[in-house]
Amino acid sequence: MGLHDVSEQVLTEDAPERIGPPVVLLVDDQAMVAEGIRRMLQSEPDIEFHYCANPSNAVQIATELKPTIILQDLIMPEIDGYTLVSSYRQNKATSNIPIIVLSTKETPNDKSIAFESGASDYLVKLPDKIELIARIRAHTKNYLTQLERDQAFIALGELQKRLKKSNAELQKLSCQDGLTGIANRRRFDSFIQKEFLRSAREGATLALILIDIDYFKLYNDNYGHLMGDDSLYKVAQALQQAVQRPADLVARYGGEEFAVVLPNTDAGGALNMAESLRRAVESLEIPHAYSPLCGIITISVGIACKVAVETASPSELIGIADAALYEAKNAGRNQSIVHWENAGGGG
Repeated sequence: MGLHDVSEQVLTEDAPERIGPPVVLLVDDQAMVAEGIRRMLQSEPDIEFHYCANPSNAVQIATELKPTIILQDLIMPEIDGYTLVSSYRQNKATSNIPIIVLSTKETPNDKSIAFESGASDYLVKLPDKIELIARIRAHTKNYLTQLERDQAFIALGELQKRLKKSNAELQKLSCQDGLTGIANRRRFDSFIQKEFLRSAREGATLALILIDIDYFKLYNDNYGHLMGDDSLYKVAQALQQAVQRPADLVARYGGEEFAVVLPNTDAGGALNMAESLRRAVESLEIPHAYSPLCGIITISVGIACKVAVETASPSELIGIADAALYEAKNAGRNQSIVHWENAGGGG
């Protein structure tokens, strides 16, 4: 390999990350020294040698070339060798590349300053060929091993991010009703249990709304289950959009039944919300010619309000809402009925 100065070369393409043989960049203003180093390395065909005679370009060339080791002279025109070593360390792309300082000086003080500046090693030039090659290979091996570890760590971090995202998506899917896209019964059971305990702890009123689509069996029997599923989806989305507070939950309770949990909501607020839900479904104007009511899909709504106690369970609140829903259906459907029970169990 002939001596080639890359100090004036413009590298237009990003050099690939190297996990392989040594790539040496020598920074020295003396061509005679560079030729001596080149000859030492020419017996090692796997070592890639590059030479920079202009120290002002050294950091840029090292950034673009991505050597596995830098051989750095200390005494050069225009720039102090110690300063240049520090410049490599301050540059993100070259901060970890091993640097072997080559110097005619071998005093402890010079070596100390070199290491303080960021040098990895120190050799008096011209060094012994066998020793130079051995140190180039040793530093390169350590550097490439560190690169591999860093890349593995980055890959692991990306994998963990993807895994976390996948787990979040799986968690969401496990709590989501596949047909309607809103929360499923599993999510409802977990949520109402948590809010029931909160109500008991804080003494706050918890409201539950149970919803049943009026005469939905007649709808399915006459329009078919595909249209029935489509109507369930539309009703669910209308209910979801009508509930604005992030703290509230809209869920599919089962079949054509839905549930809405309203933390910190009294009977008046729950009744207002129930009527908003009922009107939202009415406004869809989904044709239901087989309904004895009004020719469109409607809902009946039962509301329960209760300040929970620690000795009770959410099933009591559900029972109260279910009784209110039964009453709304018996009273002619397409209406809302509220039942209130205080902490002492009154009606």
